[in-house]
Amino acid sequence: MTDMLLHVVLVLAMPPLLLGVIGKTKAAFAGRVGAPFLQPYYDLGRLMRKGVVFSDTTTWLFRAGPVITLAATLLAAFLVPLGRHAAPISFEGDMILFAYLFALGRFFTTVAALDTGSSFEGMGAAREVTFSCLAEPTLFFALITLTRLSGTMSLTTMLRHVTLSVWFATGASLLLLLAGLFVVLLAENCRIPFDDPNTHLELTMIHEVMVLDHSGPYFGCILYGAALKLYLLGAVFVNVAIPFALGNSYLDWLLFACSMLALAVAIGVVESVMARLRLIRVPQLLVAALILTAFSLVLVVR
Repeated sequence: MTDMLLHVVLVLAMPPLLLGVIGKTKAAFAGRVGAPFLQPYYDLGRLMRKGVVFSDTTTWLFRAGPVITLAATLLAAFLVPLGRHAAPISFEGDMILFAYLFALGRFFTTVAALDTGSSFEGMGAAREVTFSCLAEPTLFFALITLTRLSGTMSLTTMLRHVTLSVWFATGASLLLLLAGLFVVLLAENCRIPFDDPNTHLELTMIHEVMVLDHSGPYFGCILYGAALKLYLLGAVFVNVAIPFALGNSYLDWLLFACSMLALAVAIGVVESVMARLRLIRVPQLLVAALILTAFSLVLVVR
């Protein structure tokens, strides 16, 4: 019961902190003080207190998009184990539900963008769907590799199966898998080098241009859902990258939380030392990630 409570607390409270750590890391590289670590929480609180403006061209799909996307992401959060602890919901084949809950959220975000009738948002939606077609197979290849190693299609079992002994036996395969997962982590969350969450130039925006017409609590749901998605994909990455437990439940929770903060710092470093890719280069990098995870699977089944 305690583990389930801590799972819920971390899932609900920690995701915006990752954005704060990323922002602070980028500010340090730029020689600035930067916004406080808790700035994402302040932004969410401010948005929740604001009013909402709707375009005359929108329908119920525009209002439903952020809510359904957030609900789907929250449900996915209960399928992912945090560290060495089991997820609250676990069953055979839940990895497929996990992947397609993200797909459901992307679908409604895309539909909400198209519902505005804006050419800019339609352009962003087209780019989002195109890149996701390359990112999703990479995620599935990674999950299939873990399935092959663990003999199960349950996220909790397959991720907890990755231990030091498994790393010693299949380290090359897991390294390729982690490289592909990290690329997917950046692409699915619209981070540099795929997208710049801070840009305001519509012609180069992908995800941000899709939510230009959202405001108030609806925009808050979108921002929180994006932070939660980053947190969940980061949790999958950390579970594979940190293949050991400390033997104490509370220390394991602390290790997981610190690992997530370290991952946020790593993302901030990547965004500080790399420039955004040209749009024609994005599919090439996603295909490279797909090849890495495919080779990971080949090394496991050979």
